[in-house]
Amino acid sequence: MVLADLAHPSRTCGEASRRIRELTRTAALGIVCLLLTIGGGSCSRRNQPTNAITITLIDQGWSSSDYHRRLNEVAEFTRQTGVRVEFLPAPETAAEQLATVRKLLESGATVPDVYVIDVIWPGILADHLLDLRDYIPEQEIAAYFPDLVANNTVNGRLVALPSFLNEGVLFYRTDLLRKYGYRAPPATWHELEVMARQIQAGERAKGNKDFWGYVWQGAASEALTCNALEWQVSEGGGAILDEMGKVAVNNAQNIRAWERAARWVGSISPPGVVAHKEWDAQNIWLGGKAAFMRNWSSGYIATRAPDSMVRDRFDIAPLPRGRSGSAATLGGAGYGVSRHSLHPREAAMLVGFLCGRNQQATRLRNSNEAPTISMLYEDPQVLASNAQWLRILEIFRKGIALRPSRQAGTIYPEVSRAYWEAVHAVLTRNKSATQAADELQHELERMQETRAVRTNAEIR
Repeated sequence: MVLADLAHPSRTCGEASRRIRELTRTAALGIVCLLLTIGGGSCSRRNQPTNAITITLIDQGWSSSDYHRRLNEVAEFTRQTGVRVEFLPAPETAAEQLATVRKLLESGATVPDVYVIDVIWPGILADHLLDLRDYIPEQEIAAYFPDLVANNTVNGRLVALPSFLNEGVLFYRTDLLRKYGYRAPPATWHELEVMARQIQAGERAKGNKDFWGYVWQGAASEALTCNALEWQVSEGGGAILDEMGKVAVNNAQNIRAWERAARWVGSISPPGVVAHKEWDAQNIWLGGKAAFMRNWSSGYIATRAPDSMVRDRFDIAPLPRGRSGSAATLGGAGYGVSRHSLHPREAAMLVGFLCGRNQQATRLRNSNEAPTISMLYEDPQVLASNAQWLRILEIFRKGIALRPSRQAGTIYPEVSRAYWEAVHAVLTRNKSATQAADELQHELERMQETRAVRTNAEIR
């Protein structure tokens, strides 16, 4: 049984939910079992006109604001086109989301039609996604940042249209910088260490004993891959895999970057930072317990929220430079269309609508998702309530670090896991940086060789 069965018009809401749960238990993917039909509010398609086309979208992010925003967006799409849209929420974690998407696409399921595609997924999922250039005019595609279009292009095929931009940035306390005599945020990693240490010592001397200089994401997870890639690229250590897929981790620049980060643990960063993901760091930051934080640019809105202890005492800046400059890992997502969809034209219409200029401009007024269309950074109405977008654009243009998902293709999850496990071993003092880099180099080279053999066998 595949999820495509759930699209049959005779399925009731209860039966559909039951069968989704059955598939989920078998696959151990943890999919959230809820189908919401836009226009009429029913889970069943029985009451739809016989000539109506329904597109199903599996989406991430189901906070109350996300949910209502999505309802409004697809309701407008239905009003304009007559095409109905159903939501299938994705699991909560990124790993579960990717596992769910891969299972559905590889099974040949005709539902969902449209998928949210993380920036690191195109190379993994490309074989199961349509080339959007066959459906979306070239002049519309040209409006997006070329780097984002390139990231979503695999073997000449545009498999996702970029919906929002995210990037690694440095959050800093403007009030504490003034208090301790600093006129600007740290420009280099050395300056960050010096400033974080001084501010931390000063605040603790005033009784704030659990105050820290710098918080970031050191858990053994994709979040650590993002942080460590920024350290490595900024020092000139390469990007894990180069454009030709050659492994680039065992070098002096990379080792130096890992050793520096290991010094932070327990000194300017909490000992528990080696278990921190994005929300862990952000909770410390929002509570006013840190001078600096590395996080995604999307955290700006949360820091400005009424319940934030630092809402009017912070700003963002590029991450500190190493010997080769500053680097910010690219995040964000787009939308792609399953090649198994029964309604590819209508599905591509939905992708173009959700990623288009009008919807992005509307979304940006009350969203933390930076635009992927360059002209929106010149829109006075957008900038009036989101002045941070210009700084995010500046950071984007100064140097984005791309995770090697395109070079690694379907084995990117294994490549990333090996990388973050090696870095984590250094941070936790289980291995020296020299040992970890040497072992990782050999492990990634074996992965690439095995992949090449498998690919050649498939070609023959």
